[in-house]
Amino acid sequence: MQPRQGIVEIFSTFLQFDLEQFSGWATDAKLRRSIKSCLERSSKQESDTFWAIYWYQVWHNQPSSLAVGHISAYLQEVCYWAARKFARNFSTQSSVADCFQIAIARVQKILKTFNPQYSSNLKGYAELAFESIIKDVLRSRREADICSDWALLHKLSRKRLVQSLQNVGFNAQSIESYLLAWECFKELYTGDNTKIRQLTKPDAVIWEAITNLYNAERLSRLSSPSPAVNQQTIETWLLSSAKAARTFLYPKVVSADAPLKEEDDGNLLDILPANLQTSLLTEIIEQEEAANTRNQQAQLNQVLSQAIAALDAESQKVLQAYYVQQLTQQEIAAQLEIKQYTVSRRLSSIKKSLLLTLTQWSQNTLHISPKSDVVDAINTSLEEWLKVEYSHTQIQSGDKK
Repeated sequence: MQPRQGIVEIFSTFLQFDLEQFSGWATDAKLRRSIKSCLERSSKQESDTFWAIYWYQVWHNQPSSLAVGHISAYLQEVCYWAARKFARNFSTQSSVADCFQIAIARVQKILKTFNPQYSSNLKGYAELAFESIIKDVLRSRREADICSDWALLHKLSRKRLVQSLQNVGFNAQSIESYLLAWECFKELYTGDNTKIRQLTKPDAVIWEAITNLYNAERLSRLSSPSPAVNQQTIETWLLSSAKAARTFLYPKVVSADAPLKEEDDGNLLDILPANLQTSLLTEIIEQEEAANTRNQQAQLNQVLSQAIAALDAESQKVLQAYYVQQLTQQEIAAQLEIKQYTVSRRLSSIKKSLLLTLTQWSQNTLHISPKSDVVDAINTSLEEWLKVEYSHTQIQSGDKK
């Protein structure tokens, strides 16, 4: 992949595929004008990390498509490598391009969960998030693909079914009726539990029982009066529910930089409003705040580096093998001539120790209360830090060679 040069390219260009292979970078004119304007107003030459946090803050204070566009452009490479890793290392029919589009279309989800108080490394956070997103979406797709309609209805939760029906535009009254029909179906039709994924259509006797139960329950369960229905209506409702669930679980992904029409030069970003105030640069990220963030990052690096240096020799070898050589636990066990479960326990123990150190530092320095969600976020930040830190070690050792 040809690397991008300069802030303007990094925040205004998008990766293009040709026959599932990287073919180059496409520039979005609107984003290019936007980032060039910001650079002209800035008194200092800031790094891409600074501008990533800047656009995150723009989005956080007033969500805008322009901010999402810049962040999507910024995360192109890390999304590509996450997609490539997943498509090549795991058993899936999805290509690199498929996995890439799945992940990049969910940048706003990443922005909602990212917190710069725990880590200023948006790329590191996004790498882990992209991998998780691809895995979850493909798992949902696989479940939707291998199940019959009747099996899928059995596997759905009430919440997921409501989301699916809302997603395709059903009103509240229709959703209420569809849910009641689904509940009657689940109560009276279990099929062969040993072959739930290939569950077949109910027979005539069961359809009659489901219909009778619905017509009896509607009198007390539905919020507004509803006429009695026949078997065909119930079946139509259930099949529509299954179709809605597949659409929700297996959505068509459209990239923001995709052309509006084949004959048009424009794309979706061109018609989305900017809502960007010219004074945001000075209002949102003050130089003093940026300096404070860099200082805290330096302290964090020192705290974790000291904690790792204090580990015993074997623990340090395990970390080196896992993060620098990127070996599996089984490969590490063979290299160090120990059992695989010993490697697993050692890695778990090391991470717990480092997590405790990082949590205590956050509590004492940043005055962050170590609640469960905070600890989860810190744990994610720790994993990011280890990957980045040891990748630097790998690069430095390679330079020496």
